[in-house]
Amino acid sequence: MIKPVKKRFDLQVTAAGQSVSKQFELDKTIKEIKGVLLTSDKDDLLYYRGTQKIEVNKEEYFPDNYESKLLMSGINVSPKQRYYDLGSINPGNGIIKLTYTDTEDGRSHFETYRVSLYLDCLMEDEL
Repeated sequence: MIKPVKKRFDLQVTAAGQSVSKQFELDKTIKEIKGVLLTSDKDDLLYYRGTQKIEVNKEEYFPDNYESKLLMSGINVSPKQRYYDLGSINPGNGIIKLTYTDTEDGRSHFETYRVSLYLDCLMEDEL
């Protein structure tokens, strides 16, 4: 049986201007990735200062310097519509690579913050 599941992966940005790269591994039972969403414990810093590159199975889906604000969603959006629709991605080896870059913008003061990558997935339920 196939069921929907959300997966969350976090990284910490601890210095202004820092670029942080981290690999995450999906469960082997994940069969498809349907969508992606970015959030943070400091949404204003993510919105104004953040860019990233996202790869799935070594394939680039969002290039370097893709603005974080384009992958964020507000609370006024229905929960079922918050994810950026990727269609149906085969996770392959299940390795997700997120390279996030904090860039000074002049509107916000830097503080350490968390960036969370959420994936909307389909998982094979093992009964």
